[in-house]
Amino acid sequence: MNYIKSEWIFLVAGFFEIGGGYFVWLWLRESKSFGYGLLGALMLILYGLINTLQPMGFGRTYAAYGGVFIFLSLLWGWVIDKSVPDKYDALGAVIALLGACIIFYAPRKVA
Repeated sequence: MNYIKSEWIFLVAGFFEIGGGYFVWLWLRESKSFGYGLLGALMLILYGLINTLQPMGFGRTYAAYGGVFIFLSLLWGWVIDKSVPDKYDALGAVIALLGACIIFYAPRKVA
């Protein structure tokens, strides 16, 4: 498995999922124009397509992505929304990322 490529896929997918969700959030919760919602929907579609580039099957890819999503969501909130994570957010994100790495990158016997 090409680890660097896989990690980039997780990061790019995360950008599109969190960005897409954020634009939908702005549209519905912050009363922004419909264009925000449309852009968000398109980004969410791209997220779904990008994740299919991962070498693992659906269940393992999406389970591992959950940990990546937790980390990236807190990072997005910090950088874009100016919501500073506290030490418990950081600890939880590190634990989630560790779990994601175990799920996705642990060596397995091939049957």
